[in-house]
Amino acid sequence: MATAHRSDAFRLDAFEPAYLSLLRNGGLAERAEAARRALEACRLCPRGCEARRSQGHTGTCGIGLDAVVSSAFPHLGEEDCLRGRRGSGTVFFAGCGLRCAFCQNADVSWHRSGEELDAEDLAAVFLGLQERGCHNLNLVTPSHVVPQVLEAVALAAARGLRLPIVYNSSGYDAVETLRLLDGVVDVYMPDFKFWRNETAELYARAPDYPERARAAVTEMHRQSGALRFGADGLARRGVLVRHLVMPGLTGESAAIFEWLAREVSRDTYVNVMGQYRPEWRVGEPDEAGRTLFAEIARRPREWEMEAVRESFRRAGLWRLDGRRPGGTP
Repeated sequence: MATAHRSDAFRLDAFEPAYLSLLRNGGLAERAEAARRALEACRLCPRGCEARRSQGHTGTCGIGLDAVVSSAFPHLGEEDCLRGRRGSGTVFFAGCGLRCAFCQNADVSWHRSGEELDAEDLAAVFLGLQERGCHNLNLVTPSHVVPQVLEAVALAAARGLRLPIVYNSSGYDAVETLRLLDGVVDVYMPDFKFWRNETAELYARAPDYPERARAAVTEMHRQSGALRFGADGLARRGVLVRHLVMPGLTGESAAIFEWLAREVSRDTYVNVMGQYRPEWRVGEPDEAGRTLFAEIARRPREWEMEAVRESFRRAGLWRLDGRRPGGTP
């Protein structure tokens, strides 16, 4: 881990998961209870649908009182600084506040496949990932189940959970909900997808996505700062911004990077992701036989990937994630 973006300036040797301090002073259980009350008229995500989830009703996300977990396992496909040698303890939550036409996990996000788990069962999942040797607890699409997560973390921490928590979201997060996680989450990992409101409306039915994502990333950085690493090269605390490159949208990528450098920090750690592929509704025929979302019905071209990487450098950002064979020690 001799690369500059993991130099001593971004090293964090003395570390314990953030939530342990709240556990010791009783604040973790109080935070979980405050979050639970939010389910009475849910505004956890920016949709603000006010569904009575405490009574089992569902809103945009399609999830009621209990979280639905699609899968939980040591993930070896995440960033090197998360997966290490033994994997990132990834928990995929069903349901989502976005309605992405290109969703690559539609069975989970749209169809909500998985198992309903109460707080006791979810805590057992967290502890089980720790027992399997995972380096962290990686919560995927957690924005709509923050109360359930907090309740389970409080139970699991009292029973010995000591993994750093990674909040792995779409970036479509409500600041008020993120504040419930202040002092709980160690690593925030939002995927900042779109810059223009029109693009977000077209592809995710969320015209307010850009401003919501900007506010969310700003709050995440306020809480945890630039990404820092342990001596083993694994992420310990801070913000890792993902950006999924989409065909024809390199200008939006450039605008996102310029904003990160100007308004958040030039030290922001970014993963420029090239794995977009046409999925879900993209490429399907409409009623007239025309191809839906034809303009994004292809993979990004190499010149587009290079243009995005160049806009990253031009913005003044410099901490770009890069995969190494075999991951970190």
